[in-house]
Amino acid sequence: MSKRASSKYKIDRRMGENIWGRPKSPVNRREYGPGQHGQRRKGKLSDFGVQLRAKQKLKGYYGDVREKQFRAIYDEANRRKGDTGENLIGLLESRLDAIVYRAKFVPTIWAARQFVNHGHVTVNGVRVNIGSYRCKPGDVVEVRQKSKQLVSVLEAVQLAERDVPDYIDADHSKMVATFVRVPSLSDVPYPVIMEPNLVVEFYSR
Repeated sequence: MSKRASSKYKIDRRMGENIWGRPKSPVNRREYGPGQHGQRRKGKLSDFGVQLRAKQKLKGYYGDVREKQFRAIYDEANRRKGDTGENLIGLLESRLDAIVYRAKFVPTIWAARQFVNHGHVTVNGVRVNIGSYRCKPGDVVEVRQKSKQLVSVLEAVQLAERDVPDYIDADHSKMVATFVRVPSLSDVPYPVIMEPNLVVEFYSR
């Protein structure tokens, strides 16, 4: 699990947005950043600051992926044909932990990474315990038999605050999800506006 798991609410407050759309987010009550000087940090951002914030927001959304790993994902997106921003979103959404989260097997992206790391998930019948494992269209992700009755899994399936997107075909009665296709930015149900084009500008400086 990421080192920043215990500080996930600070990411919301630093960004001033409820980036996961959680009902308990502190941003719902306080829109300023954490710490005693949080309310003073409302100055106008430079172009660099806007780009940095867009990168930190996208990186934080996926469980605060480490910078080295996130940069490697960007570099691959840049090497591929087509729009780099769209490629970046497609690669992030192809991660196993992201698919487990989107399929509503767990309540948060943080829980998804831990769930995968603890060996509760198989891909095409083979146990995989690496959250950053990249799935391909057609891959079948399933919760292992002994894990299907975990309270956290049963509760996550009932969450009304988010729906399973159409690029994932989830069967909650069997705890199986198929990664149907790589999504584009407009397909991904982000609770806030993500701007991968600014991330591309940040790394292209």
